[in-house]
Order: sequence, then C-alpha cells, then structure tokens
Amino acid sequence: MARLIFTQQLARFTPVPQVETDASRLRAGLDSAFEANPALRGYVLDDQGHLRENVVVFIDGRRSLDRVRLDDPLKPDSTVYVLQALSGG
Repeated sequence: MARLIFTQQLARFTPVPQVETDASRLRAGLDSAFEANPALRGYVLDDQGHLRENVVVFIDGRRSLDRVRLDDPLKPDSTVYVLQALSGG
C-alpha cells in the first residue's frame, strides 16, 4: 500500500496522520488522509480543491507536477511526502 507522510511543519496546526492507502492516484490518497483528519484538508488544499501554493508533494522522490487535478499515479509501494514550504530570510 502507498504511504503518505505529512511533515512536521503541518503538525503545528493539526495532527498529521501517516496514512497507508490502496489509492492509485494522488487525490484519492490525500482523500484517505483527510478522512482520518478532516481539518488537514484546509492546510493542504485551497477552496477549489487545488494544492495550496505553499504545499509541495513528492512521490517516490519526484515532485508532483499536477497541482490542480492531483492525478499523479501512485504505485502500491509509493512513498508520498506532503511538505509545507518554509519562508523566511
């Protein structure tokens, strides 16, 4: 099963579950995590359901390219990292 890992930057705001899912697409995998913690959705997706500008997703070490449909494929053994970008100077 694919594993979704949310980095600790998000944990400042809401519990971040590590989720195992049999989803074959990123959106379905994220939906599995949102079922475990509905408040997490607002930190990851905007009002249109697109990936927020300050969030980046890596699937098996490669950056997700589809920020709108979130249609990137997941393999049964995929590891997905959901990161909130840090800013500062």
